[in-house]
Amino acid sequence: MNERLWNKEYCKVMTGNFMLFFSFYLLTPLLPIYLDTQFHADKDMIGLVLSGYVIAALAVRPFSGFIVDTFDRKRVLSLCFFAFFICFTGYIGASSILLFAIVRTIHGLPFGAATVANSTVAIDVLPSSRRNEGISYYGLSNNLAMASAPSTGIWIYHATGNFMLLFWISLAVAFAGFYCASSVRLTRREPVAEKPRMSLDRFFLTRAWLMAINILFFGLCWGVMSNYVALYGQEKLGITDGTGLFFILLAAGLVISRLYGVKALRAGRLTEIAISGALLGVAGYTLFALSPGKWSYYLSALAIGLGNGRMYPAFLNMFISVARHDQRGTANSSILISWDCGMGLGILLGGVLIEYAGFTAAFLVTAASQAAGTLLLIFVTRRFYLSRRRV
Repeated sequence: MNERLWNKEYCKVMTGNFMLFFSFYLLTPLLPIYLDTQFHADKDMIGLVLSGYVIAALAVRPFSGFIVDTFDRKRVLSLCFFAFFICFTGYIGASSILLFAIVRTIHGLPFGAATVANSTVAIDVLPSSRRNEGISYYGLSNNLAMASAPSTGIWIYHATGNFMLLFWISLAVAFAGFYCASSVRLTRREPVAEKPRMSLDRFFLTRAWLMAINILFFGLCWGVMSNYVALYGQEKLGITDGTGLFFILLAAGLVISRLYGVKALRAGRLTEIAISGALLGVAGYTLFALSPGKWSYYLSALAIGLGNGRMYPAFLNMFISVARHDQRGTANSSILISWDCGMGLGILLGGVLIEYAGFTAAFLVTAASQAAGTLLLIFVTRRFYLSRRRV
């Protein structure tokens, strides 16, 4: 029997997830410009300030997985989402770069916890026979947000020149997401008996350690590209109003790739999908690093989107496949921890390289990281996963 995938609660979780990521990434490409114009920060200082949320998210995510697996998931999700929403008021009131850095860092705590809780709840409301497919579609919500929100933010900024308006819009969208998440109805889950006491695998999926290292390489690439693409387009290519098109093409690639890959995910061909996506990413990031002009700049966005849209959902399903049923939260937090480690390194490394070696050097390092992650996946991680997956 073909169980219903698009049930009411699943749609609510997807909508809440989209709003969570949209509100956060509406600001992402513009914060370097805001810090530069408002506080006259140099590139390495910008990288340091922006990496604060990643450090905070990393600190909270191992505990988030444990908490989500141990306590009432609906209550955990609601509390985390509310804290995430409230933090946007801090950007509006931050009057110095130090206060802004503090707010940005604190914001990473509920962001890290809410993403783990929300994705775990999504798995709970999915029928087990359609979980791989459902996880892929679920990922579309944050992929679309991460790609469309920056283009929306850039368009609003160029139309109004008002950063405060963007902060207020993010606050409103985050509240709408909190409302969606709070309205989700979950079947009461009895506490799992005889759990291991405070063992490492309650906080991080140790069975997937090599997969975690592998995803870190890909997260580094996204950290550099997503945070500095607007600054690069403005300073080096003279693009003042077309960076939004970059993120639109990125979103198009993500959507096309997700939809096209659903059948293969349903069939369980996870490693093949991950490898093909990683290879597309190599082509995209290399083209971006060597881009001689606007055409390659925009074409690289499509290639990167197509690659990430195939690679990430396959990796997420791989993490879940090696975890026990009572470790879904831990599996979700583990892949996000690895992605955030890469993102944080990318933001910091990108800021330093751009300041002292230039944009080209920073994006060449990005392409090299994608290539290294792809080689690791093909020659080592693939066999590692196949030997550890649970049937």
